[in-house]
Amino acid sequence: MRIFLLLGFALLAACGSPQPPLVATDVEITPPMPGRHMSAGYLVLTNNTDEPIVIDEVTSPQFSAVEMHETTLEDGISRMRRIDALVVPAHGSVTLERGGKHLMLMRAQEPSTMISLKLFSDGAPVLTIEHPYPGMGD
Repeated sequence: MRIFLLLGFALLAACGSPQPPLVATDVEITPPMPGRHMSAGYLVLTNNTDEPIVIDEVTSPQFSAVEMHETTLEDGISRMRRIDALVVPAHGSVTLERGGKHLMLMRAQEPSTMISLKLFSDGAPVLTIEHPYPGMGD
């Protein structure tokens, strides 16, 4: 799968495709609550390719760990659990939002007014997101 995804990205680049394979929009990173070292990330990921893109890792130099989580309602109780992968369907989108799938950014490492998130699929980087983050540089 990885080789096909990488070949697809290379073909799109060679053809001068006006749209990147994976796009992030509506990015929101929450500042940590007072006394806490965790933030949440919300965004919309859009796949412009003919194949699903499986995001299986997210990293950030500003945090010691970034995990993908999903909040579900079970027996009237809201539960948050870690998920191993996020599938962005071919020519589709996935919304990471409050009360659903989202990113948990844990243990802030270095003060910064910008945050960088790198999304990986099968060990290969597929998207880097740079976003303002006033919560760390204040």
